[in-house]
Amino acid sequence: MNDCEDTFLKMKFSLNCHGRLVDLSTPAIMAIVNLTPDSFFDGGKFTNEIALLERVEFLLKNGAKILDIGGQSTRPGSEIISEKDEWNRINDAITVILKEFPETILSIDTFYSSVARKAADLGASIINDISGGSMDDKMFTTMAELKLPYVLMHIPGTPETMHKIPEYGNVVLDVWNYFDHKVAQLKSLGVTQIILDPGFGFGKTVEQNYSLLKNLHAFSNFNLPVLAGFSRKSMINKVLKIDSTKALNGTSVLNTIALLNKASILRVHDVIEARR
Repeated sequence: MNDCEDTFLKMKFSLNCHGRLVDLSTPAIMAIVNLTPDSFFDGGKFTNEIALLERVEFLLKNGAKILDIGGQSTRPGSEIISEKDEWNRINDAITVILKEFPETILSIDTFYSSVARKAADLGASIINDISGGSMDDKMFTTMAELKLPYVLMHIPGTPETMHKIPEYGNVVLDVWNYFDHKVAQLKSLGVTQIILDPGFGFGKTVEQNYSLLKNLHAFSNFNLPVLAGFSRKSMINKVLKIDSTKALNGTSVLNTIALLNKASILRVHDVIEARR
């Protein structure tokens, strides 16, 4: 057995979510549930309780291990809504989902520490922060108190400004250095359950996104789970000259490449295809 194979076999992660263990020795599917009216693919679909619960039941039955609930659109150029408005969008959804499906592992897509805390109090298990703690300086200390898994994503700027692509010396090395700095900060506070997300589509050109995908295995050297999220994104659509409604096949190809490059979690809209 060579060193690469040996390293791969040793990468058996698990997450402690309010005392429930999520085994990542087999890659997990994180299903996207957008509760926003303006998300790029499925905005506005789940505006009532019946539709939401039907969707949740479908996702759980078809292979989703984690549900990622979002109340704020993070598509390029989107406007930031307040903590209050974001919480109002997701509060009832968390309650009804966990009442109907109490064993569900809920991830909350937020960069507000107050929303993270309230969601955790209701039973949410993971915090998925696209800002890497840069949009709320209390997020890292809050995660230290909550002791829940934290998705640390790379983003230059904010969703409002990230379309102005920054200069990278080497995008893989620059994202690596970002993780190195942020992981050290988190660990110094006692946060140990960290999931790395390179932030595909967030402030990167198409070429930079594919460079990150090709070298995704490099981030496994942190010995932390890596999340890949490019479901129906423009890095697919621009190459194939299609829109997001036709991007399922492209998404499946990129999911496969991500798994070959040691991704532990796939964040997707289409769970059946991801499971296959």
